[in-house]
Amino acid sequence: MSTKLPKLIRHYSDIEPEITHDRRDNDAKTQRKHLGTAEPVNMPDFTLIYFNARGSAEPIRWMFSYADIPFNDERIEKEDWSDRKSSIPGGKLPVLMVDEKPLPQSQAIARFIAKEAGLMPEDNLDAAYCDALVDTVRDVMEKVYGKIMSEEDEEERKRWFMEEFFPYHMAPVLARLNARLSGREWFVGDQVTWGRLHDRTRLRRDSQPHPEGFEEYLP
Repeated sequence: MSTKLPKLIRHYSDIEPEITHDRRDNDAKTQRKHLGTAEPVNMPDFTLIYFNARGSAEPIRWMFSYADIPFNDERIEKEDWSDRKSSIPGGKLPVLMVDEKPLPQSQAIARFIAKEAGLMPEDNLDAAYCDALVDTVRDVMEKVYGKIMSEEDEEERKRWFMEEFFPYHMAPVLARLNARLSGREWFVGDQVTWGRLHDRTRLRRDSQPHPEGFEEYLP
C-alpha cells in the first residue's frame, strides 16, 4: 500500500527547533512573551526530569524550545535510576517541576506547556481536534512498542512492520492526516499547535527502527 503525502512532508519539514538544554537561570525568574501576546509575563521555574533519551519527553522539550521558554533539562542515566527512583514524585518519568511543584504524566505536562507557550488553540473545539490528532498518532504507535521490545529476531520484526503494521495501521493514519491538510495550511486552527510539534517528534522518532517505511512521508 503506497500513498504519497507531499503536503505532510512540507508540513513537518519547517518546524524542527534547536533543542538547547539547561537554559534556566535558577536565581531569577525570566520574563518572556507568549506567542501572539504583546505583554511579557512572568514564567515559573521549569525543570523537566527524564531519562537521557528522547522518549516521551522529547515533544515537551520541543515545545519549550520552539516557544523559547527556558527550562532545566535534567537527564537521568538508566544505571542511576534505581538510586534516583525513590526521590522522584510518583516514581515515574517524565516529571515536570513547576516552581518545585511536581507535575507527572507526559500528556498532562505537554498540554500544560502548550497552554503556557501559546500552542493550545483558544477555541475549545479546535483544542479538542488537537487532542484527537495527538491521541490518534499515539494510539497507532503504541502497537509498535511491544514488538520493538520483543525477543523476536530482527528479520521477523521488520517483516511484521513492513507487511502488517505499516500498510494496515500506519499508512491509513498518515493518509487521513494528509486529507485533513487538503485545502488548509494548518492541521488545526490558524497557527502552529502543540499537536503539530508532538506528532512531528513521534513520527520522526518512531520511524527510526524501519525508516524505509516512512520514506514517502517524512523528509
